[in-house]
Amino acid sequence: MSTGLIIALIVIVAAVLVVAAVLTLRGRGSQHGRGLKRRFGPEYDRAVARHDGDEKAAERELAERVERHGSLRQQPLEPAERQRYEDRWTAAQERFVDSPREAVIEADRLLAELAKARGFPDGGQYEEQFNALSVHHADHVHGYRRVHAVAGARTNARQDGDGRTDTEDLRSAMVEARALFEDLVGPSRSREESRTPTGESHVRAGQPRDGREDSRGHLPWAFNRRHAKGS
Repeated sequence: MSTGLIIALIVIVAAVLVVAAVLTLRGRGSQHGRGLKRRFGPEYDRAVARHDGDEKAAERELAERVERHGSLRQQPLEPAERQRYEDRWTAAQERFVDSPREAVIEADRLLAELAKARGFPDGGQYEEQFNALSVHHADHVHGYRRVHAVAGARTNARQDGDGRTDTEDLRSAMVEARALFEDLVGPSRSREESRTPTGESHVRAGQPRDGREDSRGHLPWAFNRRHAKGS
């Protein structure tokens, strides 16, 4: 076999190995992306939107969250402690009737305290706490983002044409935040354990754990039975 033929074979083999390596890396990247999308659900889509459609950038951000917070072990609540949180949430719901914005601000404060009690970073570092929550409660963490935005913009609230606070937006934020509260106040479960065989979460946004809803699919809260002031 001539030297030229040997060199040609070596080049061909090297090229084949390079192509195989590239395809393998692409396959791993695709599987990695699918894994993140499956884990984060709607939070994956929001991350992509925040990065102007750049999926790779969004996946890097989400992978960093998993690396940083994936090993976090959620701490259990004592029964009396759980009851206190539930009582405070009920009080916030009842307060919504007369003071919807203050009720949502209280919900934000309560979620921060509850998350800290479950072993997540302190609520004083909101971004860090939110990122950790998104790793373990991705299906419902957006409700926390919404009430926190309301709390942070309390002096610049969006108003309707009559200069009144849009109570429907506040109610919607409160309902969505309720789902995360239900997750945090209940027993610790992994994301896989919290799903049905069809992939649905046991706790849908705005639905209590016992599954009770009124005929419109709303929570049976006081502020669903009568309108809040200014609505």
